[in-house]
Amino acid sequence: MSVTADSLPWVPGAGASAGESAGEGGGAPCVVAYSVTNQETEPFTYTITFSLVDDQGRAMSSVEETVASVGAGRTVRRTLEHAGYPVDRSLDAEDVRILDVKRVPADEAPAPAGSCPPSGLRLTADKGDAAMGLRVVGLHLENCGSRPYSLEGYPVLQLLDEGLEPVEGIEILRGTDDIPMAGEGDEPPRPVTLQPGESAVSGLAWRNTTQFGEAVTVPYVRVRAEDGSAPVVVAPHLDLGTTGKLGVRAWEKDGTGSRGARPAS
Repeated sequence: MSVTADSLPWVPGAGASAGESAGEGGGAPCVVAYSVTNQETEPFTYTITFSLVDDQGRAMSSVEETVASVGAGRTVRRTLEHAGYPVDRSLDAEDVRILDVKRVPADEAPAPAGSCPPSGLRLTADKGDAAMGLRVVGLHLENCGSRPYSLEGYPVLQLLDEGLEPVEGIEILRGTDDIPMAGEGDEPPRPVTLQPGESAVSGLAWRNTTQFGEAVTVPYVRVRAEDGSAPVVVAPHLDLGTTGKLGVRAWEKDGTGSRGARPAS
C-alpha cells in the first residue's frame, strides 16, 4: 500500500475546489491530487486522514477521505478537498500532511452514509470519546432494509492487528461492569426489534492504563451484529494499555441517550 500527494494545475470546470485561487503569492492556481496504490491480492477500501497546514507548518484543519474498492494491484487517483483552509491561499502538496491511513477488505468495509448493503443492515463505529483514561466507542446498527430485524445480546467481535490478523490475549467481556467507571447503569441484554429506518446502539469500553507488561494497541475490529451476520471491519484504534480487557455493551434501541457512544458519568 502506498499513498502520495502532489500538486497539479487547476483545470477550470474539472470539479476540484482546492486551490482555485492563485493565493497571496500570485502563483498559478493548483489542486492537490493524491493516489492510493493497492499492493495486496484483493480489493481494499482506504480511509486517509490529511492535515492541512499553513506556511509555518501549523495545522489549520484536517480532512478524512475514503477511497472505496481499490482493486488488487491498482492505483486510484483523487483530488483533495480543502475544507477549512483559507480561501485566499492556494493549496499545494507542501501544505498537506498524511496523518493516518486505514485499510479494510472492500467486502467488509462499513457502508457509506446514504447506502445500504445487501444484508439491509448498516453497521458503523463512531469517533468515540475519552475521559480520565476511559475510552468508549459506539457501535451503530441501522436497519436500512425493508423488513423488521430482531436481535438480542452482544455484538460478536474479533480483534485485528495492522496486518488484519487476529490479536490474542485480550479478554472480551460481555458488559462493562469490570471496566472501571464504564459499567454504571449497564443494562442486561433485551430483545430489540428494528423497524426499517430504526437503529440500535452498542459500545466498546476500555481503559488505557499501562502498568507491567507490554502495552497493546488494536487498530481494527471485525464486528458482527450477532452470530452468523455479515462481518464489518471498523478501525476504532483501541489503545488497551496493559489492561488486557475490552468490555462490550448489549444492543439496545437507539434514541434513549446512546450510552454506547459516550463515557458514563
